[in-house]
Amino acid sequence: MRRLFRGVFIVWVMLRYGLDELVLTSFKKPWLLQVARVISVGRKLDAPRGQRIRQALESLGPIFVKFGQVLSTRRDLLPLDIADELALLQDRVPPFPSEVAIAIIEKAFKKKVDDIFVSFERQPVASASIAQVHFAVLKERGGQHRDVAVKVLRPGMLEVIDKDMDLLRMMAGWVESLSDDGKRLKPREVVAEFDKYLHDELDLVREASSAAQLRRNMADLNMVLIPEMYWDYCMPDVMVMERMKGVPINQVDRLRAAGVDIPKLARDGVTIFFTQVFRDGFFHADMHPGNIQVSIDPATFGRYISLDFGIVGTLTEIDKEYLAQNFTAFFRRDYKRVAELHIESGWVPSSTRVDELESAVRTVCEPYFDRPLKELSLGMVLMRLFQTSRRFHVEIQPQLVLLQKTLLNIEGLGRQLDPDLDLWHTAKPFLEKWMMNQIGPKKLLDELRNEGPRYAKLLPELPRLLFDFLQNNSRGRDTEVHALLMEQKKTNRLLSAIVYGGLGFVLGLIVMQFMVRVRLF
Repeated sequence: MRRLFRGVFIVWVMLRYGLDELVLTSFKKPWLLQVARVISVGRKLDAPRGQRIRQALESLGPIFVKFGQVLSTRRDLLPLDIADELALLQDRVPPFPSEVAIAIIEKAFKKKVDDIFVSFERQPVASASIAQVHFAVLKERGGQHRDVAVKVLRPGMLEVIDKDMDLLRMMAGWVESLSDDGKRLKPREVVAEFDKYLHDELDLVREASSAAQLRRNMADLNMVLIPEMYWDYCMPDVMVMERMKGVPINQVDRLRAAGVDIPKLARDGVTIFFTQVFRDGFFHADMHPGNIQVSIDPATFGRYISLDFGIVGTLTEIDKEYLAQNFTAFFRRDYKRVAELHIESGWVPSSTRVDELESAVRTVCEPYFDRPLKELSLGMVLMRLFQTSRRFHVEIQPQLVLLQKTLLNIEGLGRQLDPDLDLWHTAKPFLEKWMMNQIGPKKLLDELRNEGPRYAKLLPELPRLLFDFLQNNSRGRDTEVHALLMEQKKTNRLLSAIVYGGLGFVLGLIVMQFMVRVRLF
């Protein structure tokens, strides 16, 4: 019955904002257009379609707001006006009562909140659709105390999400069955992607482990601070972490007054992003201004502070190499290479003509290169490429869509800090250096060092295995004694060469490891 009422409410909201009229006019059939005009009588539907869709999602509640946020990243599927409007969606969710938060904490740790914390601020410092955050002081052994932030999952979220996801899947099926355009939008896949993101965010232990991984990865960069997780106090619905003190990054005047070098801050943001993507293949994928602060503490002055790790992106070595080669080819205006990379990766059918794809890529990129460097937008180029890829039946990978969303966030943030920021100029040396590390001597040494122990174990067994193979191969054959002796002599020479060569290889690896340890490389 509750699902029925929820469905009725969704239909009412759709009618209120005229989404039914948008669906009918999208078919561009005369009789449907006439129906759309009739049903629009008496309703005020003069607002732009993107605004109406955004307002409808806001009326439907936090899960639909989050869905709109995820959908706004799929600029390869949506018209620009709708994608831009959905990008304005914010989690404007009232906090739930502090008594409920305390009850969740006490249930998770089986202790009274006063036995865990010296003090606990009842008023949350932040509230979103999935969780809210309270500041507290954690009791420690030996009388020491730590300032912490306590993230508490909003109660009943799993049940609410499952109900709304059932309705979204049903609506996705309707959209897909209505027309070819509906199928091209891949609504089922988008809903499945959204479902995965939401359920990942519901597990705060998962978020804590992502934060810990990013903290380790970024430890040597000295540009970004990531809160320490207190694992004794991390549960699926409660997470206790180090309290970070900084200025929100969108308060540029306050940062400038504190003496922060704003252009350097913008460049550091680009460096952090590309380091996470191309060096580590593990990146913070929700870097909007609400999750980024800047430290003004003298010990860490001017460093970024990253918060909220519910959504992280991962890239394989193949993904990283593909992206780096694509970006490098863009910088060099080598559009043929870009087309070849799309075909080599299997993202477009092997029958695709290279010259046609090259022409399409050139059409997208060349207008941007004719502008001053500071006006170029790498995120917009990627977005246009994704849109152009439709006609070539390119399958856009989910991890790259997440990367595009983050890149747009980073680029927008950088331009807000420094309007003269040249993202291309900042990124190009980094990517070229990364490419050299992938194919240069250092990469070879790293591979040899990593694979050395494995081959050192296999090499002593290789002569016996090879001899057994040759001996088994020669059984059952009538060969002359002289020919057999000659074969054995050749085999002995080959085995000797393999053994001595293998020993030399192992000794070389040992020497190389020693030289690496004493920092000769």
